[in-house]
Amino acid sequence: MKIEQAMQAAINEQIAAELESAYIYLSMSAHFEAENFPGFARWMRLQSQEEVAHAMRLFDYLNERGGRVQLKAIAQPPLEFGAPVSVFEQALGHEQKISSLIDRLYETAKQQHDNPTQVMLQWFIKEQVEEENHVGQVVDQMRLAGDNRAALLFLDGKLGARSGD
Repeated sequence: MKIEQAMQAAINEQIAAELESAYIYLSMSAHFEAENFPGFARWMRLQSQEEVAHAMRLFDYLNERGGRVQLKAIAQPPLEFGAPVSVFEQALGHEQKISSLIDRLYETAKQQHDNPTQVMLQWFIKEQVEEENHVGQVVDQMRLAGDNRAALLFLDGKLGARSGD
């Protein structure tokens, strides 16, 4: 069953949102590299790669359903993000935004009576719960660390040990 045009357009928008996320996280990684936080930089780089994988999951799904992928322009991300806690707060806010976009996409699939897309999107819904929880925990730990440089360096090392998932 070929995907409906409205659903195809909505998935193409989500592909763009996921690629924009990758671009933002890559810029955050560059910011942390410049600030000499290699662990935070690695964490953000891996996060960027994960977002590309999400975009490709949607890309492949759209192709499987006989749709047409239409890549959109992506805005240039910021160059500076502030203190480490601020960067992770921005990352959390961005994950919350992506969650709301996924929720909206799921609602569109429900309205279109597109059961295959609803099933596919359940993976993304679960993934976003995990993403928000994980980034939220990092934000909480950074807030506890405050301006304590030793605690920030400890967290830098801890987050730098993240595996390639």
